[in-house]
Amino acid sequence: MPVVSSSVPLVMPGSATTPSGDPYLMPSLSRGNRAARALWSLAHTLLVRYSPRPWHAWRAAVLRLFGAKLGPHCHIYPRARIWAPWNLVCDDAVGIADGVVVYNPATIHLGSHCVVSQDAYLCGATHDIDDPAFPMVSAPITIGAYAWICARAVVCSGVNVGEGAVLGLAGVATRDLEAWTVYGGVPARVLRARRRQ
Repeated sequence: MPVVSSSVPLVMPGSATTPSGDPYLMPSLSRGNRAARALWSLAHTLLVRYSPRPWHAWRAAVLRLFGAKLGPHCHIYPRARIWAPWNLVCDDAVGIADGVVVYNPATIHLGSHCVVSQDAYLCGATHDIDDPAFPMVSAPITIGAYAWICARAVVCSGVNVGEGAVLGLAGVATRDLEAWTVYGGVPARVLRARRRQ
């Protein structure tokens, strides 16, 4: 059984005795942002999540209604999760598969004809682990035209994926990926060149 020092009061988060100035208990984002995401979550559940797979134009219209900037012929599948549509920019013919998480407190820009495959994670934020307040730190992600983010791969905050680059199955991109290059592993490393289109 753990021993608790009697000289330090045990305070449970959310209790009446929690100090109001505790930075860990402060929300990371504004009340307006949280309200917008709650509204989007409801719309996603009612209008997107259970829409038939071929209804790409319908889902694009709903995303545009919430501020997404989408070019023509984007295929965003119903089980893809977009955290903040107003921070999503897609050029033409972008594919975002089922299970993809687009966590975008900062802008995520997907270039023309790029593909993000099943269960990939575009992680646009982290936390400052050296700050006692542990604040959220976000940075944009850019994925170039004709790039492919394979299934279960992760692109970290602030990373630029070059045109035609490939991030292989379950790879983790912590740094920029060069154009027309194939990467894999954790962290991602160069595997070979890709033939230019």
